[in-house]
Amino acid sequence: MAKIDTLPPLREVIRTHDLHARKSMGQNFLLDLNLTAKIARQAGDLTGCDILEIGPGPGGLTRGLLSEGARHVLAIEKDARCLPALAEIAQAYGDRLTVIEGDALEIDPLAHLTPPIRVAANLPYNVGTELLVRWLTPSAWPPFWQSLTLMFQREVAERIVARPGSKAYGRLAILAQWRADARIVLQLPPEAFTPPPKVSSSVVHLNALDAPRYPADAKVLSRVVAAAFNQRRKMLRAALKGTAPDIEDRLIAAGLKPTDRAEQIPLEGFCALAREIAKT
Repeated sequence: MAKIDTLPPLREVIRTHDLHARKSMGQNFLLDLNLTAKIARQAGDLTGCDILEIGPGPGGLTRGLLSEGARHVLAIEKDARCLPALAEIAQAYGDRLTVIEGDALEIDPLAHLTPPIRVAANLPYNVGTELLVRWLTPSAWPPFWQSLTLMFQREVAERIVARPGSKAYGRLAILAQWRADARIVLQLPPEAFTPPPKVSSSVVHLNALDAPRYPADAKVLSRVVAAAFNQRRKMLRAALKGTAPDIEDRLIAAGLKPTDRAEQIPLEGFCALAREIAKT
């Protein structure tokens, strides 16, 4: 296995610091540094960019990002056991790595980052979807990030890129595809991780659009999509009856059939319906 830097292999790092992935923290460590460098390359040309990484663990992806030329990496790690290993990486790479101990759901990273900013992370399974939704629904758009390169359970990744008519199509697909180009760029089997999870994983790359793909009020669109998919087996006229008193008329005005179901409606249709409901 080719070395990507002068630091020890990750298995040695884990032995030295007695690190064992904790299920309670959603941890599964990637130990193949060639693989972590490959994931880093999916984020594009990192030179001249600051990178936000969540949940670096023993630092496999961190090292990949730095070896691939990232200008600066901000790594937020909740598990204090990993901090000594990350400190060794910081010593090797100098001021190109900043490590903050804490919960990514509670920390504002922007004070430590300089645009252009990209996000790259092997997200802890227990907070991955929540973080993605936050990054896709800021109060203003464009967001602080140019792109997101994130690892998820394959099921979640398929929900992000799902198309109308599929079982995976739902709120997450709408949120992601309204404001970003999303695609799966890498598949990883369970045995790539220590310990191996029970499911396969996928890396998803999302490029932020300059403006949403179709005009719509973000809050109205989110409310309509949530209502539609919360009762996805019902016809739209029933699932959305609480969103407007004359919902059938609104659906027809948006070019939708009141008897259709949420999974049949493309993104453009949901945006048209959000515009109609916003007229009230």
